[in-house]
Amino acid sequence: MYHSQNAFNPQQGLLNMTSSENDPLGRNRDDISNDIDTMEAPPSGDDQDLDQAARRKRYHRHTQHQIQEMESFFKECPHPDDKQRKELSQELGLEPMQIKFWFQNKRTQVKTQHERHENNLLKSENEKLRADNIRYKELLRNATCPTCGGPAAVGEMSFDEQELRLENARLREEIDRVSAIATKFSPKSPGSYYNMPSRSLDLGVGGNYGAQPGMVGEMYDGNDPFRAFPLPTDADKLMIVELALMAMDEVTRLALSAEPLWVAGSYGTEILNEEEYQRTFPRAIGQNLGFKTEASRQSAVVIMSHARIVEMLMDVDQWANVFCGIVTRAVTLEVLSTGIAGSYNGALQVMAAEFQVPTPLVPTREHYFVRYCKKHSDESWVVVDLSLDHLRPGAVRGCQRRPSGCIIQELPNGYSKVIWVEHVEVDGREVHDLYKHFVNSCLAFGATRWVASLDRQCERFASVNATNIPAGDLCVVIGRKSMLNLAERMMLSFCNGVGASTAHVWTPLTIGGEDLRVMTRKSVNDPGRPPGIVLSAATSLWLPVPPTRVFHFLRDEKARNRWDILSNGAIVEEVAHIGNGRDPGNSVSLLRVNSSNTTQSNMIILQECWSDAAGSYVVYAPVDIVAMNLVLGGGNPDYVALLPSGFAVLPDGSGMKNGPGPIIETGSGGCLLTVAFQILVDSAPTAKLSIGSVTTVSNLIKCTVDRITAAVTGAAAPN
Repeated sequence: MYHSQNAFNPQQGLLNMTSSENDPLGRNRDDISNDIDTMEAPPSGDDQDLDQAARRKRYHRHTQHQIQEMESFFKECPHPDDKQRKELSQELGLEPMQIKFWFQNKRTQVKTQHERHENNLLKSENEKLRADNIRYKELLRNATCPTCGGPAAVGEMSFDEQELRLENARLREEIDRVSAIATKFSPKSPGSYYNMPSRSLDLGVGGNYGAQPGMVGEMYDGNDPFRAFPLPTDADKLMIVELALMAMDEVTRLALSAEPLWVAGSYGTEILNEEEYQRTFPRAIGQNLGFKTEASRQSAVVIMSHARIVEMLMDVDQWANVFCGIVTRAVTLEVLSTGIAGSYNGALQVMAAEFQVPTPLVPTREHYFVRYCKKHSDESWVVVDLSLDHLRPGAVRGCQRRPSGCIIQELPNGYSKVIWVEHVEVDGREVHDLYKHFVNSCLAFGATRWVASLDRQCERFASVNATNIPAGDLCVVIGRKSMLNLAERMMLSFCNGVGASTAHVWTPLTIGGEDLRVMTRKSVNDPGRPPGIVLSAATSLWLPVPPTRVFHFLRDEKARNRWDILSNGAIVEEVAHIGNGRDPGNSVSLLRVNSSNTTQSNMIILQECWSDAAGSYVVYAPVDIVAMNLVLGGGNPDYVALLPSGFAVLPDGSGMKNGPGPIIETGSGGCLLTVAFQILVDSAPTAKLSIGSVTTVSNLIKCTVDRITAAVTGAAAPN
């Protein structure tokens, strides 16, 4: 008889049965599962305990006809309700409880078979991935340093040293955090909410090119202008609440209105009709600075829930990371309201931020503003910003943020629709002539760029968390997430170092007719960079070709030896690839330079390429091979030291297009190319910057620019 280890629980109505592979009658487990058994309810009373166990195991074998009928019904409905079980019992001559138990055990059997099949598939896939992992590691293990012939590395340091530097960085952050809290509650500065801890300014870098203390691009140094932003008084807070409510109403109306308030503009962006705006909103919020107005609207469907997007916008750190190409620095100065019942509904906070374009030739824009979040309905939220510059008497203001923000609407399957309104008044006289069309087209700081950045980051998050890996990916599954996180840090470092942020001091140079900007960085105890003096150099130029042509040329590893001087004409091979969005051009790759010269053979490069409606980027960095082996095995990417270089490709603003879409390739419109290099010129942090280092980097950029120009325009290559 079939042996059951678990007794029937009449309160739960479940029968849990376990068995050996075969019972004493010689039937296997699958045969037994088809013999759905019934049992009688155990009699109550202590005097019947001996008989109870025996009666619990009294089973009845079903006929073949009964089994076939229930099998057929199971295919149509695996979970019959009470009425269906009663009809089956009458038709087959069984009790409803017998029908119930048969379907329970049948579902268990199907689930077990399915899991067994999945386990076999996973085991086969695991063996395949293991073989790929061994092959990739072997490829990386054979790479050598181009100078000494040993294992290639960005910085000569062991993993123990890297781990110590990482721990030191974490300890410094903890000290800064505790110091900030202590300063906040110090009796010497009552009411001071925001006191950014000072960082070391002993740079020790100088030379003949104007380098001086403060030239290093520290994110927050002692001259941080955010320190000058005032904190609102109690009287100001009441006014801020009223302004936030008015801004919420205006942004909502702007986001949902149609023509004639909005007219078609360049690159699929909607431009605000100023005359109609004045009629619709006669009492404009904010002061009239007498500057030109930039107002645009854009919408998109993104692969992220509306609640997650609201969280990113209201958390200043997440907001700055998601929009790293636009936001160089951001801080929450004071939280006036945290929202209702643990949500962001009604959250109100005073913030300061700096926005940039990926070039040193466009000045950044600093904003001091209030951010207000409100639940508009069960399916949508509204997040708005409004400048508080009137609280800064005497401050020199070059821009003002009028009511701006977005509506986030919930869609099925984890998607959201975002409608973004960007409305600013700005003095654009300091913009370089090269970028005037781009800025005036509302692509530089407008709604299209914000929405495009959000859409790209949503695709990135979806790619990091993807479980169904595309067949075209050449990277092992184990290291996929670590490699994407490493590429994200590389892109963040590049964006923070290529613009005209006031946190950095660029030194303009003119070498060979090129407008070159140079700055130095001192890297000490930074686990993300090799130690020493880092030279950053950037230049921007106009090319008479569409942006897409330049982007695809730069991202093509087969064409890399045509512009990359360091590859010395060698063949570049892609040894790992991760798709990072809908566009096939958006990807993270691991490249190897196969050179016949043994001193340059097997160079390893981490590269990320992405393109959206506002611009394209190709960013790369030499990587330590031993560290990349750990990353490919799923290790911590924070141990990999990076010095990212690369390109930002932007439309020049002269092209026109009806409707949203990728970068334009119509008409006579050209593109704006920014070339930026970071090079370790000396591994000693106390070293002085030499004239030879600057000259070398300048010549490197000039030669690279000449080669790219010749390749994409069809001109003769320079000698």
